[in-house]
Amino acid sequence: MAKVNRARSTSPPDGGWGWMVVAGCFLVTICTRAVTRCISIFFVDFQTYFSQDYAQTAWIHSIVDCVTMLCAPLGSVVSNHFSCQVGIMLGGLLASTGLILGSFATSLKHLYLTLGVLTGLGFALCYSPAIAMVGKYFSRRKALAYGISMSGSGIGIFILAPVVQLLIEQFSWRGALLILGGFVLNLCVCGALMRPITLKDDQTTSEQNHVCRTETQGFQRASPSSTWTKEWVQTCLCGSLQQEYNFLLMSDFVVLAISVLFMAYGCSPLFVYLVPYALSIGVSHQQAAFLMSILGVIDIIGNITFGWLTDRRCLKNYQYICYLFAIGMDGLCYLCLPMLQSLPLLVPFACTFGYFDGAYVTLIPVVTAEIVGTTSLSSALGVVYFLHAVPYLVSPPIAGWLVDTTGSYTAAFLLCGFSMIFSSVLLGFARLVKKMRKTQLQFLAKESDPKLQLWTNGSVAYSVARELDQKDGESVAIAMLGSNPT
Repeated sequence: MAKVNRARSTSPPDGGWGWMVVAGCFLVTICTRAVTRCISIFFVDFQTYFSQDYAQTAWIHSIVDCVTMLCAPLGSVVSNHFSCQVGIMLGGLLASTGLILGSFATSLKHLYLTLGVLTGLGFALCYSPAIAMVGKYFSRRKALAYGISMSGSGIGIFILAPVVQLLIEQFSWRGALLILGGFVLNLCVCGALMRPITLKDDQTTSEQNHVCRTETQGFQRASPSSTWTKEWVQTCLCGSLQQEYNFLLMSDFVVLAISVLFMAYGCSPLFVYLVPYALSIGVSHQQAAFLMSILGVIDIIGNITFGWLTDRRCLKNYQYICYLFAIGMDGLCYLCLPMLQSLPLLVPFACTFGYFDGAYVTLIPVVTAEIVGTTSLSSALGVVYFLHAVPYLVSPPIAGWLVDTTGSYTAAFLLCGFSMIFSSVLLGFARLVKKMRKTQLQFLAKESDPKLQLWTNGSVAYSVARELDQKDGESVAIAMLGSNPT
């Protein structure tokens, strides 16, 4: 494959071809997340054709979701070592192949492997690299760009759901899967739009990796069978991987990862159990389906408007807090849900939950980029979406077990609500502790030496004592901040 030409830029262009990248990411979210949600429309036909119960049929949706998130780091690795274009095109081919082969399935096990594993793997290769590319092209209007990109999920559900139902009625579930397989091939077109861009930080990292590769090739030519050469190659590879995933050692990212586990556990069950809960309190099937439509439409509004609002000057520096607020509001909605016993009360709930669900989904890449930077964003997003896998897989069965045990949905909804609130509180507490520590370090620095200046970079404080001539002053700075002065 020909070497990809990379656009050179010292900073994100915040426009230009970036809007084509946003359009590509928008289509990627339609072809991945929206198609995944629409798989539930096939459940009744799968049950009838294969004569299986709901639990066994539901594993298809769980496997697609789990594999998509579980293999998200693989998508980041492919895009980092080849290009985002290669990763998304390859993912589109795999996902389309899975859907097409699924149309010839003769048992649910075949669907587990094709529609579940193969299609999920293809989606994984597309999703996180496309989102990371938006972060490389935008800085000042990043939240708005992500809002437009992520709204593809809600718009896709709103449009594809009736279309898929019509396809099933006209061509049966096999024909519908075959047509969806052709539709998902549009991921290859989306991949072609992801023109790589090299920023200033990327150039530094690329130069370091190039030096390492050049030295390795030189040593291999000099002594191809040398044990020392093999050790050098292993050291370079380990160093490259360590540099690519060094954010895993950052305390801020560790806290974010833990909070994502609780957030992902809470957000998934509602989309499975909202309709059954509405039916259990006397709402008709048409009205229950209407609630899901409201969730999808309001989710779109939350994606775009919340991204636009948090890009305004008054909220630009508070995007992290807005992210916490959105997750906490969804948690509060969960806590109120058991008290809502009629359709007029469920409609405002669906509007509120849908809006803030779209809001925090938009800000996940923004908050991740704030912690790890744009250079490691693709790898970091791969890890973040990887952490969604296990909660997505286990939370609906756990909620179902609670419903079967208690005879009501209250315990299941309360557990999800407290899980999301804990995720928000954990991140807020970590940010508060970090701010208090930073203030304390600045105070100690001023008390120690009035000439000492402080700068902060991420979660690590560095002391710079340029005007200190005495060795004692430098020792004080090192002992106080645990870092060598520049």
